[in-house]
Amino acid sequence: MSAVVSAADVRRSRVRLFIVTMLFLVTTVNYADRATLSIAGPALSKELHLDPVAMGYIFSAFGWSYVIAQVPGGWLLDRYGSRLVYAFSIVVWSLFTLMQGWVGFFSAGTAIVVLFALRFLVGIAEAPSFPANARIVAAWFPGNERGTASAFFNSGQYFATVIFAPLMGWIAHDYGWRYVFFVMGGLGVVMGLAWIKTIYGPKEHPGINEAEFDYIKEGGALVDLDAPKDERAPDSGPKWDHIRQLLSNRMMLGVYLGQYCINTLTYFFLTWFPVYLVKERGLSILQAGFVATLPALCGFIGGVLGGIISDAILRKTGSLTMARKIPIVGGMLLSMSIIACNYVDGHALVVGFMALAFFGKGIGALGWAVVSDTSPKEAGGVSGGLFNTFGNLSSITTPIVIGYIVAATGSFNGALVFVGINALVAAVAYLVVVGKIERVVLNRSS
Repeated sequence: MSAVVSAADVRRSRVRLFIVTMLFLVTTVNYADRATLSIAGPALSKELHLDPVAMGYIFSAFGWSYVIAQVPGGWLLDRYGSRLVYAFSIVVWSLFTLMQGWVGFFSAGTAIVVLFALRFLVGIAEAPSFPANARIVAAWFPGNERGTASAFFNSGQYFATVIFAPLMGWIAHDYGWRYVFFVMGGLGVVMGLAWIKTIYGPKEHPGINEAEFDYIKEGGALVDLDAPKDERAPDSGPKWDHIRQLLSNRMMLGVYLGQYCINTLTYFFLTWFPVYLVKERGLSILQAGFVATLPALCGFIGGVLGGIISDAILRKTGSLTMARKIPIVGGMLLSMSIIACNYVDGHALVVGFMALAFFGKGIGALGWAVVSDTSPKEAGGVSGGLFNTFGNLSSITTPIVIGYIVAATGSFNGALVFVGINALVAAVAYLVVVGKIERVVLNRSS
């Protein structure tokens, strides 16, 4: 009997798997809420008489505030911890999403202003989300599992389309575009309440046992990242000079550039892709919602596979640099296949090339794993905030640039070339600029 008890005592709990599953679910809702406007966009733009340039600016409203709020959001995470800040973020962005369904009750001019303002507020509220994801992965996962964990939660952005694009397309078709916002906003509020009831740090979680805690700590997990204030060093927490040091680090600048270009593909998919299917390829909004699921599913598969490949390379070679760069560079080169859509006519071929491009993008979307690998312990939130600031500048530029391209040419051909070139630049950034991938050590005397 004692031998049995002893074996049970050393068996590790698997709370970290539940934690990353919650990150995945929250990220799925996060991206579904970002995509609400793209699904509702064709009907909304028709009702409000919006041209492509006006739609481009409304699509970009989220990006302006999301970028501006990244570093403040990261500071809040470092100051108050991931659990409470993230819960507040989820509930607030969901309420602002829900409120977008009311813009149709205003006159056209007022509705445009209100819609832009609400999208702007959603961006502010969502700002802490991905830096929080990176901090939580850094706290809960050893180095040899971090790539897979980061890729898994990040793949929620594709899973959101797989699950919610058909649902939102059906809602918009049968009930009207307003109900897309009502349903998704309500779902987000429920997710925020579930989060606060279930998420804790490794030291506070009631379900973790000593064996799992020791395993993740010995593997490099930053288990005391969100320790209670009385357990932290007196001078711990983010400082303005940490930002200066991160911005002067060549490796991080290369990572920032790469993420900007990778996110160009993301924001094409989140904003203009359904419009492209409807206006360039002649699909109905209901058809577009279902067609979008195949590229999204391929992105999801690629995202999970990229993390598995990366961690397998790390275990085999011991080189963090090779483990992260090989999938990122290979995936971005594969994403350039999006340009081939300009040279085919059949819907099946268009969707096939889009699926291939987003499969590659999924494989290469390891930027948040790199952030978890490289962020200094005392400034993990700020580091993630800087990374997301630069990466999400593309949430501003992508919809606007594509809007101008479509307005000037009457076609999406130039827009797809623009997206493909960004994938190439991302690969070059990791090959030429980033160099060795390692954790940044800040100068504590600054």
